[in-house]
Amino acid sequence: MPRTKTGNAPPPETLSLFDYAGEIICGVDEAGRGPLAGPVFAAAVILDPQRPIEGLRDSKKLSEAARDNLAVHIKNNALAWAIASCSEQEIDQLNILQASMLAMRRAVESLATVPTLALIDGNRCPVMAIRSEAIVKGDDKVPAISAASILAKTARDAALMVLHDSYPQYGFDRHKGYPTAFHLERLKLHGVSPVHRRSYAPVKALLGLGEVVR
Repeated sequence: MPRTKTGNAPPPETLSLFDYAGEIICGVDEAGRGPLAGPVFAAAVILDPQRPIEGLRDSKKLSEAARDNLAVHIKNNALAWAIASCSEQEIDQLNILQASMLAMRRAVESLATVPTLALIDGNRCPVMAIRSEAIVKGDDKVPAISAASILAKTARDAALMVLHDSYPQYGFDRHKGYPTAFHLERLKLHGVSPVHRRSYAPVKALLGLGEVVR
C-alpha cells in the first residue's frame, strides 16, 4: 500500500502494518518545536504486539492526566523505548528543524533493541543508519508513533517544570515555554533567560534591546 517517503504524496487515512512482516518497527516523534524556551525532545518506541496498550493517540489530543497514565503503561509494556533531546544552544546553532531531526536520531540510537525500520511522524526523516519512512499525521495513525508522541510530550513537560523552579518569573509551569500572551509579557518584563531560544524572533528582538537575564 502507498506510504509517504518524501512528504509529496498524502498518506492513507490509516496505516496497515501487514506489509511490514518481519520488521522491527519503532515509532518516532518529537515535542517542543514551537516554544520559545527549553529543549526539544524526541522519543522512539518499539511496541510489544503481545502487550497492546489501549488509548494510544496523538498526545495533543489527550489530557495531561491521560498522557501521564499512558506514559507509565508505555514504559512498562513496550519492548523498548528511549527519550532524547537537543538543548536550546543546539537549536540556536542548527535551527529547530535540524535539532528536531537530531533529537529523533539520538532517541532511535538509544533504543536497547535495534529496530530495522523507523516510522517518523511528519514529512521528513532524520539521517540514520536504519531505514525510515515519514508518515504525515502518523501520531494519530500508528500506535508506535502515538506512544513516542506521548513519551516526548510528557518528558518535555517534566523538564519545563524543572526549569520553572529555576526561573519561576516566566511561568513555565503554565505555558511550558510556548509563546502565550502571558509568556511574552513575562519575557518583556524580565528579559531573556539562559534557557530561551535566542534564534526565535520574539527572543531575538529583545536581545537587540539588550534585555538579557544572567
